This record gives sequence, structure tokens and C-alpha cells, in this order.
Amino acid sequence: MFKSFGACLALVFLSTTASAQMSAEVTFPKGNFGTMISGTIRGDEYFDYRLGARAGQQLFAELKVDGTNGHGTIYFNVLPPGSDNVAVYNGSIDGPSALITLRETGTYTIRVYLMGNDRDTGKTVGYLIDVSIQ
Repeated sequence: MFKSFGACLALVFLSTTASAQMSAEVTFPKGNFGTMISGTIRGDEYFDYRLGARAGQQLFAELKVDGTNGHGTIYFNVLPPGSDNVAVYNGSIDGPSALITLRETGTYTIRVYLMGNDRDTGKTVGYLIDVSIQ
């Protein structure tokens, strides 16, 4: 009996899901310095958009909700090259629109995520991100 209980308990711990992370490279159409990204995110998922840039360039990003079954509490952070999850821009504090002069050359990450009740109850939020580098 204890063997069965132990096996069941182990299955409970093993079936716990971690937050899903998705990622994509951002490329701009030839001759353009920007693009529009569209996506959908649910609950504790987050989506990383990676794009290369040079020191001194400006990164512009603006996030808009494009449909939701919750409150639309969606945000983005901008992480510099080599970051250990430390953002140079935090959308939950600084707002849905960023204009950042980049200090380093390398791959930057725009991380999209939910907060609050939308995150906690697994709501789905569609979004659009207008992004450019000049």
C-alpha cells in the first residue's frame, strides 16, 4: 500500500507543469527598420523575441492588446545582451511604449508576459508589438 501511495505522490510532483517559454527571432523586411509582431499568450507563459542591434541605436517597442478573455494585463520587458533576466526596460512599471538608446551591441530580448488575474487564472491575451531599431 505504501508503495502505491509513494508512486502516486511521485506522479503528482512530476506532473506539475512549469511555465512555458516560447521564442522567435525578429527580422525586418528588406529595406525596413521595423515590423509588426502579433501573438497570443496564456497564463504563466512568456514569449521572448530576440533581435540584434548595435550600441547607439534606438529600439522602439509599443505593445497593444488584440483580444482577450481576461483583463488584458500584458506587459513586456527589454533584456540586454547576456542578461540574467535583468531588464533595461520594465513595461509593468514604465508603460506599454519604450524608446531606448542601446548601450551594447548584441542580441536584445523583448519578453512578453501576463500579470495579475490574467496570469493566475490562465487567461489568453492576443497582442501586437510595433518594433523598430534605428
